[in-house]
Formats: sequence, C-alpha cells, structure tokens
Amino acid sequence: VQLQASGGGLVQGGGSLRLSCAGSGFTFSSYYMAWFRQAPGKDREFVANINWSGGSTSYADSVKGRFTISRDNAKNMVHLQMNSLKPEDTAVYYCAAAAARFPRNRYDYNYWGQGTLVTVSS
Repeated sequence: VQLQASGGGLVQGGGSLRLSCAGSGFTFSSYYMAWFRQAPGKDREFVANINWSGGSTSYADSVKGRFTISRDNAKNMVHLQMNSLKPEDTAVYYCAAAAARFPRNRYDYNYWGQGTLVTVSS
C-alpha cells in the first residue's frame, strides 16, 4: 500500500496550491479519502474528507469555503485545491485512506502518505 502526496510548496498569503495524492496497493474506490495537516508543535488535525464516490465531502471549519477536496477513482487520485491561503495554513499535509464506513477521526484511517509541506508567507 502506498499513498504518495505531492504539490506542496511556498506560496504567498492569498495564493493557491493544489495538492495531489496517488494511491496504490489497495482498492482505492472503496476507501474514504482525507487530508489532514500538522503544524509545528501541534497535533495532526482533520482538513477534509470525501466518500467513495465523491458525492459527499466534509471540511474543517477553518478551511470551509477556501479548500475543495475531489477524487478521480479512475486514476486512484485525490486532490485538495487550496485557495485564499493564510499563514496559519502552514503545515505538513497528509493524505489518508479509511476502510471504515464513516470515519470519525484520524484513528479510523488505515493508510497514510508521507506528507507534503505547505508554507504560506505573510
């Protein structure tokens, strides 16, 4: 099983980035997919998730209206479009996959990617 995240980088506040995560070694279309993030000295926190078909999404309040999660099951990919970025969005972003029917927290996620660093300057 592998989740390979990419797309991180340095961006000015107000800018945009698109993160991508490629999954392999498991039945991608049967898994909830999510993005979490971890800022220095802080706990890993939920950002967004998307159900198997892509028809249902959920977002943390802090990113609602700015971030959009999507998936392409034909390509085993999940994306996170991040707009209007703020310095407080600076973190390592992780993609994760859950076999649970309705994952409630990070402990419900079975597989994790290696993370990609997003840095937003003020």
